[in-house]
Amino acid sequence: MNITVMGTGYVGLVTGATLANAGNQVTCLDIIESKINELNQGKSPIFEPGLEKLIQLGIKNQSLKGSIDIENCIRESDVTFICVGTPSNHNGSIDLSYIKSASSSIGRALRAKENEHTIIVKSTVVPLTTEETVLPIILKKSGWKRKRLGIGMNPEFLREGSAVKDAQKPDRIVIGAADELANKMMHVLYKEHDCPKLDCSPRTAEFIKYASNSFLATKISFVNEMANMCNAWGIDFENVAEGMGLDSRISPLFLRAGAGFGGSCFPKDVKALAAASKSDKIESKMLNAALEVNDLQPLIVVQMAKERLGVLKGKNITVLGLAFKPDTDDIRESRSEVVIKKLLEEGANITAHDPEAMANFKEIIDIKMAKTAEDAIDKADCIILMTEWKQYINLDYKLIKNKMNGNVIIDGRRAFEPKAMEKEDFDYKAIGLG
Repeated sequence: MNITVMGTGYVGLVTGATLANAGNQVTCLDIIESKINELNQGKSPIFEPGLEKLIQLGIKNQSLKGSIDIENCIRESDVTFICVGTPSNHNGSIDLSYIKSASSSIGRALRAKENEHTIIVKSTVVPLTTEETVLPIILKKSGWKRKRLGIGMNPEFLREGSAVKDAQKPDRIVIGAADELANKMMHVLYKEHDCPKLDCSPRTAEFIKYASNSFLATKISFVNEMANMCNAWGIDFENVAEGMGLDSRISPLFLRAGAGFGGSCFPKDVKALAAASKSDKIESKMLNAALEVNDLQPLIVVQMAKERLGVLKGKNITVLGLAFKPDTDDIRESRSEVVIKKLLEEGANITAHDPEAMANFKEIIDIKMAKTAEDAIDKADCIILMTEWKQYINLDYKLIKNKMNGNVIIDGRRAFEPKAMEKEDFDYKAIGLG
């Protein structure tokens, strides 16, 4: 099938590269020529395990290319995936400006096309967007009759750090089709995937994505609140989580306590859903509570450091990890940003390290960056672990002890081994350790 993927961000690149290596001819479309030039050279502008290799394979096999020519892309393709960004407004509501712009561009490009075409929204959008925003704009700008156009919504469930695997082997596919043409196209596209496929309306598909992310975010905040109680009562939350996870109704997934959730999805999507429900006069107390707990968690990490150091002013504090999670360079809504800003307010001297995200982080906060984790911990009074990269977890504890000035370690991800820390005489504290 000939496919256009509109938007070469995280979702667009993974979607395009995956479809191109599944027997389709894919053109990734963007208005930024430099991004297209990079793509055509086999380069990925984002760090995601396996993605650049997949892009290079598609380029080599001539099944993947980039373009800035929307009219040619639409004319030569059967299906267009909309994969543009949907950032938050200041009040947390969704900003649909990129969606509207993409829809207008597609509509204008369709004027020169004679045969039918299918539009599939893959961007995360609030319910009714596909049917009440995307569809009317495309019909108006194209001048097409409704029956010529297929329209659908097909949410992505990609996890940063394992997105390629998630795209190639999804655990479910949601097919939100508004008509038979879109339904048929999506079923043909995904016929080789041996996983449950759910047929539903576009608005249901839109809501499934929001409900899924909001549930997981709420579960994380619930777990963190339980872990905070464990801190006060001398209970090791890992034992509690193990006991909870043995209950098949709960499952052991997303039961790790820590400094809170971040990234491009959970915070944005929970805020957008809460704002959308508020606009329709529906209370979302649980969603707001999940966000409130998440705002608190990184401050608890700073408070732990303050309790052990007395004052933070003038202290040399190392922050290990800037990305919101391991195996990505994404710093959006990173809990490290909150921690570092608070530490700077308190007058601490910060040295930070991250294997992939330092350049991105430097754009928002100009702090001292170390070339290696070992350099970062040199002469530190306190180490705060914020991202559980394997290279941090595997650091030699004796090396850490010898390089530090102090012995305080605050584990914002409960990644280190408490007994080993105790053996090396570290003043070790983690969320939920008791």
